[in-house]
Amino acid sequence: MIYIKSGLLFLVSLIFLTLSAEAQNITITTGPEEIGLNEAFTITLSVKNERLSAYDGFPEIKGFLKRGTSSSTSTNMINGQISTSQSITQNYVAQREGTYKLEAFTMTINGEEISSPGKTIRVGPPKQRRNALDPFGSDPFEDLFGRRSAPQEFVDVEEDAFLALTTSKDEIYLGEGVTVTLALYVAESNRAQLQFYDLGSQLADILKKLRPENSWEENFNIESISRVPVTLNGKRYQQYKIYQAAFYPLNLEPIEFPKLGLKLIKYKEAKRPSFFGRNTKEDYKTFYTKAKTVKVKDLPPHPLKDKVSVGDYQLEETIDKKEMNAGEGFNYVMSVSGEGNISGIANPMLTKDKNFEFYDPNVQAQINRRGGKVTGEKTFDYFAVPQEPGTFELGDYISWIFFNTRTEKYDTLKSNIVLNITGESLKNDFISSNGLSGGIYNQITDKSNKLQSRTKFDMVKIIANGMIVLMLLLTGWLVFKK
Repeated sequence: MIYIKSGLLFLVSLIFLTLSAEAQNITITTGPEEIGLNEAFTITLSVKNERLSAYDGFPEIKGFLKRGTSSSTSTNMINGQISTSQSITQNYVAQREGTYKLEAFTMTINGEEISSPGKTIRVGPPKQRRNALDPFGSDPFEDLFGRRSAPQEFVDVEEDAFLALTTSKDEIYLGEGVTVTLALYVAESNRAQLQFYDLGSQLADILKKLRPENSWEENFNIESISRVPVTLNGKRYQQYKIYQAAFYPLNLEPIEFPKLGLKLIKYKEAKRPSFFGRNTKEDYKTFYTKAKTVKVKDLPPHPLKDKVSVGDYQLEETIDKKEMNAGEGFNYVMSVSGEGNISGIANPMLTKDKNFEFYDPNVQAQINRRGGKVTGEKTFDYFAVPQEPGTFELGDYISWIFFNTRTEKYDTLKSNIVLNITGESLKNDFISSNGLSGGIYNQITDKSNKLQSRTKFDMVKIIANGMIVLMLLLTGWLVFKK
């Protein structure tokens, strides 16, 4: 019996150890405490023996900008045991030199909360990138024969590239969106070597000048810069999109975008290239955009022109039932979807009368920023209770008015649902719905309506008061005697 128990205990322990070895191991790893201004700080999520299926957004670091993520997956076999590892790395770029604090944070990864203590990050000057063949910037064969060769001469190579700020439209209606793109364009025929320089710090300064004060911004949040082939005037370029956002004017003032500059590293080339020597020299070149103005025009006359949304929208609706009795509630969901300022969509207009009782809706918004457009939907989830029997068109009670930028006219989105309400009217149940049912109202038919004299009740009050006074005097006499 003892051997059986020992064997079972060993088997359970073995199973537990096996499950523990195969269980997922989730870690958060942060980058070094000291980096150069031209180096990225990283936070990496790693999961072993399980797929990284869900995780929270990476934390913000004051003084840093997020600059894209990278992922990796590896599979190892040790002593016949297979283990997998998957990781996601978020890159951060410092805006300037200094000391920064990564606060302690917690992330939910695959449904499990993982904490990191944070750390202090010191950002120093940019670190020099050494040439692998020439780490000290000199020709290793210069003094091979005891004499130094003549200094290398570098020449500038004309670049075939430009920086541009473009807008999707030159003129828009008040409340209509215009998409603004800041990008570097490099021709496929370009021979000059170009490289971004201190982009995080430069972009922060550029956005201070670029963002207009009289507009609402929907930022497309470009986290990593990638090149996209485009054709301009029959010539092929590589587009490096740096910033993109949609702006919605708040007044009739023109939207002004000033001249902007972006500094890049541009390499000069050796006049007499050497097999072992340094053949490029780092230099700088600033590219500039042209100033841009977008005109804003007023909406046509309308009683609600100062309140309506502007864009190109459609209606989608659902209802849980179309036939019911009076007093039986129903759920109606109205979704306004399309292109425009989704965040600014106001609640639909409600017509209130004795036929329906509508409650305030639950509101949800989903915004998509891609392809140079801001699209999405805003959903209004209503609960209502019909009060009267009859046939009703729901569109007579719920509607949403907007200015359609596609047709340049005002338009109204209305429900097409028809409700069939049966049963008894609830107009006489107002007292009941306010908590006054029962009690005195249920006793009206049981009580006499004969008038009674108040004198009898006055005599009762006098006798009761006399007895109270007598009791007080008797109590006082007993206390005094004692």
